[in-house]
Amino acid sequence: MKFRRLLDPIDRTSEILFGIIMAVTIVGTVSLASTANEQARAATRAALGCNLAWGLVDAVMYLLRLVTARTRNRVIASQIASADSEAGFKLVSDSLPDYVAAISGPEEIAGMRRRLLTLNVTRLPLLHAEDFAAATAIFLLVVIATFPVALPFLVTQNTQVALASSRGIAVAMLFALGATLGRYAGVGKPAFTGALMAILGVVLIVIVMALGG
Repeated sequence: MKFRRLLDPIDRTSEILFGIIMAVTIVGTVSLASTANEQARAATRAALGCNLAWGLVDAVMYLLRLVTARTRNRVIASQIASADSEAGFKLVSDSLPDYVAAISGPEEIAGMRRRLLTLNVTRLPLLHAEDFAAATAIFLLVVIATFPVALPFLVTQNTQVALASSRGIAVAMLFALGATLGRYAGVGKPAFTGALMAILGVVLIVIVMALGG
């Protein structure tokens, strides 16, 4: 059996980005409100707790999206199976994503309908083992993103130094994420997308903090 990626680079980047933003905002808020002696534990505990909670929510919502989408596909497949050829053709055509419909002609759509009639989609499980593995990966990505951001507070009691180092690490991680997306998209200069991601991440962090996040 061929190995399939649990999450594509866009999904992985999105989850890590979310974890970084949450960690930076929580760490910054808690560390400024804590004394030097307790700031490391308080900041790390708060950021980890927040990302544990939101990582769990993200993972559950991922599974819920899959169940919803597959249930909808089952309903459409049943409608196609019970419809005549003309109505079934239209149902297949209307259900295709725009980018697939744009390159699918009448022959391809008719072929999809014929193949669909040979499948018993109602017997297929709504969730597979890989889906739960992907949900676990989402949870872990959000949580793991906490630790590099919180690390400076574990090695120094100087709040300003720790904050500056934490934010510097966050920007570096954002740059790396952007460069990864650039390579995945086939951009000629991944460093450019890395810089854009770093700027976007900083803007989002500032907005979240300004809104009280």
